[in-house]
Amino acid sequence: MAYDLITMGRIGVDLYPLQTGVPLPQVTSFGKFLGGSASNVAVAAARLGRQTAVITRTGDDPFGTYLHEALKGFGVDDRWVTPVPGLPTPVTFCEVFPPDDFPLYFYRQPKAPDLEIDAHELDLDAVRDARVFWVTGTGLSEEPSRTATLAALAHRAKSGTTVFDLDWRPMFWTDPDAARPFYTEALRHTTVAVGNLDEVEVATGVREPHAAARALLDAGVELAVVKQGPKGVLAVNSAGESAEVPPLPVNVLNGLGAGDAFGGSLVHGLLAGWDLEKTMRHANAAGAIVASRLECSSAMPTPAEIEAAVTAGAVQ
Repeated sequence: MAYDLITMGRIGVDLYPLQTGVPLPQVTSFGKFLGGSASNVAVAAARLGRQTAVITRTGDDPFGTYLHEALKGFGVDDRWVTPVPGLPTPVTFCEVFPPDDFPLYFYRQPKAPDLEIDAHELDLDAVRDARVFWVTGTGLSEEPSRTATLAALAHRAKSGTTVFDLDWRPMFWTDPDAARPFYTEALRHTTVAVGNLDEVEVATGVREPHAAARALLDAGVELAVVKQGPKGVLAVNSAGESAEVPPLPVNVLNGLGAGDAFGGSLVHGLLAGWDLEKTMRHANAAGAIVASRLECSSAMPTPAEIEAAVTAGAVQ
């Protein structure tokens, strides 16, 4: 069976405070949710009716069991989610200070299992046959995940749509210069690059959105998607088409996970053959909807919710 989407990268347990505007030392209750960008993108696309799977690894512990149950509950195939004995499943805490301050605290010591993905264990035929394959920058930060990610990209050889989520997390690298050669290599094998201004600067050395999009196209991709925060999103393809779409008005509760909702909707639009502007408007709406909610994975919107937000021009 060929999947609509296979993602490869982070998974973990999000422990998010059920109180907003309260620093962690004073928080008294938390909600437990599936997290990790690659896993959230698979969930977001599944919510939109796509057949999805994720390649990742967990600890051999109760949190790992929970993540399997959560993936299956969301309709995501977990066959390539395997345990790593001796390493705990990661947990991530955040603080929620709307509208724009959401500090993240990653607990991925001594090493995250999702960085133990091994190239020799990959189902490369499934990776090649998926309509969309999605990898992240975090997967390049350590071995053996780095080699596995690049091996999967090389084997796929740009068949179908191959997305590189630039996913720059400075706490996982020594500095941007250490990351850039591996980002450059990944871009050679991908057809779509997605990132915010910080991430495109890490990948290309350029921060101005239009120049960064051009640099990504020059690096080998066919579609560059640059998220500009309050200025919306810019998309430029190798055919010379472009779309610049403003964000939807929304009362932000928790901005975390909005980018993953954007990613799942982006995949949906690419698979549906939508034009650039429609794809970006729906992806923007999906992200805005999740920003209005506390959690990430379980907050991913349905097609009807996205359509309603696009029609209204705001998240109600």
